[in-house]
Amino acid sequence: MVQKVAVIGAGPSGLTSIKACLDEGLETTCFESSHDIGGLWRFKELSEPGRANIYQSVIINSSKEMMSFSDFPPPAELPNNMHHSEVLLYLRLYAQAFKLLQHIHFQTTVVGVRQSPDFAVTGQWEVETQRRDSQRETHVFDAVIVCTGHYTQPHLPLKDFPGIESYGGRYFHSWEYRNAEGLQGKRVVVIGIGNSGGDIAVDISRVAEKVYLSTRSGAWVVGRVGPGGLPTDLVGTSRVDVMIKKLFPSWINSMLEKKLNQAFDHRLYGLKPKHGFFAQIPVVNDDLPARIISGRVQVKPNVKEFCGSSVVFVDGSIIDKVDVVVFATGYNYSFPFLPSALQAKCDYRLHLYKHVFPPGLTQPTLAVVGFIHGLGAINPLAEMQARWATRVFKGLTTLPSEETMRKEIEKDTATMHQRFACSERNPLQVDYIPYLDSLAEQVGVRPNVLWLLLRDPRLALQVLLGPCTPYQYRLTGPGQWAGARQAILTQWERVVQPFRTRVEPEPETRPSSKLSIIMGFSGAALLCCFLYSKQQLKIC
Repeated sequence: MVQKVAVIGAGPSGLTSIKACLDEGLETTCFESSHDIGGLWRFKELSEPGRANIYQSVIINSSKEMMSFSDFPPPAELPNNMHHSEVLLYLRLYAQAFKLLQHIHFQTTVVGVRQSPDFAVTGQWEVETQRRDSQRETHVFDAVIVCTGHYTQPHLPLKDFPGIESYGGRYFHSWEYRNAEGLQGKRVVVIGIGNSGGDIAVDISRVAEKVYLSTRSGAWVVGRVGPGGLPTDLVGTSRVDVMIKKLFPSWINSMLEKKLNQAFDHRLYGLKPKHGFFAQIPVVNDDLPARIISGRVQVKPNVKEFCGSSVVFVDGSIIDKVDVVVFATGYNYSFPFLPSALQAKCDYRLHLYKHVFPPGLTQPTLAVVGFIHGLGAINPLAEMQARWATRVFKGLTTLPSEETMRKEIEKDTATMHQRFACSERNPLQVDYIPYLDSLAEQVGVRPNVLWLLLRDPRLALQVLLGPCTPYQYRLTGPGQWAGARQAILTQWERVVQPFRTRVEPEPETRPSSKLSIIMGFSGAALLCCFLYSKQQLKIC
């Protein structure tokens, strides 16, 4: 019987895994190699090899309501898209509220995880750790949760850039970037247009002579500020939106791309990608279009080669006297402490059932949490994975047979490659809400909208028509939270609160106008409920 669980890593995924274990009454020990919690979100003045790093200007792409843990709404006064220091503050508040820190062993690195000699019977693991003083210990645990992330090993493909050895300037990976200090008046080339590449190009362009942003495939660019000034990810992320996207995928994709091009023409700006919007995570950047139109950032195609201090692009154009090159070329992922058999891949992705469980274990007592990618915040995904994993550990939920799991992994991988632009740097991607719902189904916490409609129509409409915030997965079932309903009904108040720094009185609305708005909303809501119920019946 599983009782003692090791959690490896004290970032967001590790913290929520500790809490999931405690919620199930499991004895938990977390090993964190650094001196503090936060993982990626703990800013480090100096790069620390083997650990994720961020730059000083990082603002989270997801809004606070969408990235929160399901039973811990963020303080109303925090901004909707938080600076990394505020994300770390939220994580500290979470750890304090649920008394997680006492379960963490800091400055303790896991160097090996191996099955115990009697694993087939006990399912136990031997976890070897090394403290800062190099002292090694071996511990025995009934189960292990791996939460080490995938932004720790920079991918620097110098062999793909002929002539780099002759380049006389400075070059480095975006993992090393902290701020634009020392880049004043320089000519800088940034290679790669993921979220880091876009951010860094904008950041450097405020002080550099010129920044050239090189992209091989282009990208869709969205801002954090959506319609009416609301956070972008609170719009178009309801359950009804998911249903409509499933029914009319091509139309929704076309309409969305059209809307993005109305903000600025991606082809005109040299950014238009070959893939559709939903095929790859977009670049979230409010400032990039403004830096391009002002000439501070110039978009260029892929780099062909280096010739001394000159950079030659595949279209034949050349930029001379380049001082600095930043490689925003992504990360490799690895789990060096795990047995090689558990690092098997299916195409680019790890061979994991629902991206959590290795299918070949005779006892399902090891889970990977937080190694996931979707169009949305990772915290709710990791939290749901952890809730499911701990239920499996306790035997409250069972996994299919190994053969069934392997077949589903292969099928899921094939579907993923059809729908998304997967690669070695982007090994996996999931449909955000459907993936959450699939795990919630396993845990027994997927919200039943039809039942809610009969019991609590006001709440049902928010669950169906409002943004799919994580609190929905605490309304019922194991881990039910009494505050979930209130958290959902007050989520817009927390969204609005940070804007109330200068309040203007609202103009008086005529009663007839209010009535027409209410009637129109009600009619639309009823229609959506009808369509949703039909869709649910088809799924069932």
